[in-house]
Amino acid sequence: MDRSAHTMNTLFEQLGMPGDDSYIDQFIRTHTLFSQQVKLSEATFWNNSQANFIKECLETDSDWSDVVDELNSRLHS
Repeated sequence: MDRSAHTMNTLFEQLGMPGDDSYIDQFIRTHTLFSQQVKLSEATFWNNSQANFIKECLETDSDWSDVVDELNSRLHS
């Protein structure tokens, strides 16, 4: 298991997207989840693989869970 410290940049890369700060900032601005009832893993903008990865991270409290929680918070702001 990879135990390196994960960042928002590496999370986006893990999800198959660019990991540069400008891309991440734009993604968050354009994919805001306005309802707290929408779970991050159920957001319509993820493909199946991305949604499953996010869901698994949160369910298993993986080493990615802290940065996934951070993304969740930023998208629900």
